[in-house]
Amino acid sequence: MWVHTCNSDGLPCCDAEARKRIDAGRGRHHHLTIDMHCHALTLAVENLVAGRPEKQAEAELSARSMGQPSVDHNNAVMLPQAFPKLTQIDSRLADMDAMGIDVQVISPSPTQYYYWADYELASRLTVVQNEAIAALVTAHPDRLSGLATVALQYPSLAAEQLKYAVKVLGLRGVEISSSVNGRELSDPSLDPFWVAAQELGALVFLHPFGTTLGERVTSHYLVNTIGQPLETTIALSHLIFGGVLDSHPGLKIVAAHGGGYLPTYSGRSDHALAVRPEAATRTRTKPSEHLKRIWFDSIVYDPAALRTLVDHVGVSQVVVGTDYPFDMGNYDIHGLVATTAGLTEMERAAILGGNAASLIGWPVAAKQ
Repeated sequence: MWVHTCNSDGLPCCDAEARKRIDAGRGRHHHLTIDMHCHALTLAVENLVAGRPEKQAEAELSARSMGQPSVDHNNAVMLPQAFPKLTQIDSRLADMDAMGIDVQVISPSPTQYYYWADYELASRLTVVQNEAIAALVTAHPDRLSGLATVALQYPSLAAEQLKYAVKVLGLRGVEISSSVNGRELSDPSLDPFWVAAQELGALVFLHPFGTTLGERVTSHYLVNTIGQPLETTIALSHLIFGGVLDSHPGLKIVAAHGGGYLPTYSGRSDHALAVRPEAATRTRTKPSEHLKRIWFDSIVYDPAALRTLVDHVGVSQVVVGTDYPFDMGNYDIHGLVATTAGLTEMERAAILGGNAASLIGWPVAAKQ
């Protein structure tokens, strides 16, 4: 299920503990709150790919990778409930109000990356997708900001698409997956994209779609439960060890799912850098130091986990994310932050919205 209501005030929650955290967070909603991890689905994009054999193959691969019980649940429960929220602005705004979210930074649904598209189709898909998100932002400039998509399978085209999205459409950056048709994000062929992202000061939101773990995660919904965070972990590790962050120190990367498993186990990566010569071929900077230059969303569910993330990367590097409107989202944002031990009021304000506002250029004074 996506956001659901279990009481008359319309606030989303999942269980008794979540309810307690929401209640604990009441009265703190005066802080500007920006959701950096939320999605929209553009129906016109689906029209462009309808009937394509690659689209059908994608559906078949998804069925194999997650197992039939998960496919059945998605089709019967999750997708019918999420679809209106992905496509209807009134539902989105109402849910934002219920959650105490002032601003959403909308990114495309990861199901619409379509990195398999040929050059002509990829060009059309990107235009349609980015213009649709820009139109939403234009219609609701006080509540929404937006991220683009790019045809990352064609890096030079992706660089031009990103420039257009930022300079012409006014979007704040781009969402990308954790790999591109088997290429890691540190592949030298992708350098034109990274150059453009740094020059533009564009936010790059790293969000996987699926996993490369294969048959070991085809049951129990492990494909998402552990697969997605692990994909984030792998992608960040390639960016670090592959030298992308050294070559482009001005990149503004936001990692979904709390950065996966890397922030809390970066000591092993530091150790590898020190003792393995092949780990140090393209970077000399400790991975734990690189993590302090990356931003991480708050989708770690538990206050103790959020506390640990803050301890490893710093308060300044954590932003709110919900994964709206999917069932693996975390919607009691104010309760989560309010019950995280040791945070000052200023630090709570930074996590809820101040850090994100700096990233996207949103005026903090807009929320009194």
